[in-house]
Amino acid sequence: MKNGLLFSFLVFCFSIICNACQVSFLKNWQLPVHFGEQFIIPNDNAMNENAVFLGKILFFDTRLSADNSISCASCHQPQKSFTDGKKTAIGIFNQVNERNSMSLINLLWSKSFFWDGRIDNLEQQSLHPLTNPKEMGMKLDELENKLQKIIEYPPLFKKAFGTKKITTLLISKALAQFERTLISSNSKYDKIIRGEIVPTEREKRAINLFFTHPIPEAGIRGGNCGDCHGSHLTTLQTFHNNGLDTTPKDIGVEKITKKKQDKGKMKAPSLRNIALTAPYMHDGRFQSLEEVLDHYNEHIQYSSTLDALIIEGSNAVNGKKLSLTKEEKEDIILFLNMLTDSSFIENKKFQNPFIEKK
Repeated sequence: MKNGLLFSFLVFCFSIICNACQVSFLKNWQLPVHFGEQFIIPNDNAMNENAVFLGKILFFDTRLSADNSISCASCHQPQKSFTDGKKTAIGIFNQVNERNSMSLINLLWSKSFFWDGRIDNLEQQSLHPLTNPKEMGMKLDELENKLQKIIEYPPLFKKAFGTKKITTLLISKALAQFERTLISSNSKYDKIIRGEIVPTEREKRAINLFFTHPIPEAGIRGGNCGDCHGSHLTTLQTFHNNGLDTTPKDIGVEKITKKKQDKGKMKAPSLRNIALTAPYMHDGRFQSLEEVLDHYNEHIQYSSTLDALIIEGSNAVNGKKLSLTKEEKEDIILFLNMLTDSSFIENKKFQNPFIEKK
């Protein structure tokens, strides 16, 4: 079935559902308590079911790219926790980008976006890949005109925002609303936090090891992971030079701030569903979690902006390396696999609506 025909069918079905539903979106939106309430939904973009649906359609529609070849979902696929399995993103005309596609999960709690944190709101975030000539390559005025001519879109915008006139602002608002619903909070680790299951002794050890900063003088061993990937979200949303190169090939945050002390700093992303999002790092250089852990344990490259949390992170007195044992590394890998949320990956609300079900 062509995108257009399936699109029409989806709009028809959704109209029936929306007309029957009188309950507000937020009233039914059950947010994970253990993630906290430190999130912001803009006053001018309150969540509503119609806009979320519109955002989903836009997210998966390849017609949002200049050559109709890729959608947002091309780089952010549900089965890969909204990444793409590639070293770096591939845009229109098979152009290779410089950075790895980040996972789009739990963005409701995010305060900055992209590896270098250059955007501080989700509405503006969507416009960058849409207009980047190496990604989706659209000019915003052309995108507005293009969608306005697709017969199904004006009624969807009318339901979502009260107007059939399609604008860049409304496109970005709809995409942001859908992306805010991409919440992953039902992994084994979450069930342990909520008291639904009792962890094994090894799982307890793995959790503690992951979040503990080592203090060898006091006999406290730790994986040093929680210093950057702390909290139940497994990210503190901070930026770090994590020792990938002596001279960073990608200057990261420095490009935004123009400050030398920010050279090589990148955002510490959430590690939820990390077992599904290989390859790893901003440039996709590591193919496995074992390679990532080997880097932090044994192969840190020193530079003037190397993060102090890494320099100080050693399980040996006056140590220069993290010095985890083989068993400790295996325990950390165990914990990382405990962050996989299959119910999120398989959630029908997040699947491509343009794919025919057989």
